[in-house]
Amino acid sequence: MDFKRISHYCLSKKGAYEDYPFGREVLVAKMASKMFALISERNNLLNISLKCNPILADNLRQQYPCITPGYHLNKTHWNTILIDGSLTETELFKMVDHSYELIFKGLKKIEKETIQNEY
Repeated sequence: MDFKRISHYCLSKKGAYEDYPFGREVLVAKMASKMFALISERNNLLNISLKCNPILADNLRQQYPCITPGYHLNKTHWNTILIDGSLTETELFKMVDHSYELIFKGLKKIEKETIQNEY
């Protein structure tokens, strides 16, 4: 998997758009001003940070060495995944979907309606 494939998947989500609040090195996928994915390279390695249910986040960290607590994020609610080939594309995209769904659930009613009606 590469940067283009991962970012394209994130940005294909309903209402998603890209932003660069942390500089050009970090693509942030947002919806209604809320982040659901941060994609960057660190030490020449591609990684993505995703929001996650705290219990699931801990389970994933125990199961996969490539998943660690969120880098510069709330370590209870965010995971950072090193894209090293140990996860399948399907597994990674399920994690993106989970992050997107968590953020969507937390939006205000009007924001949800706007996303559902416009996209």
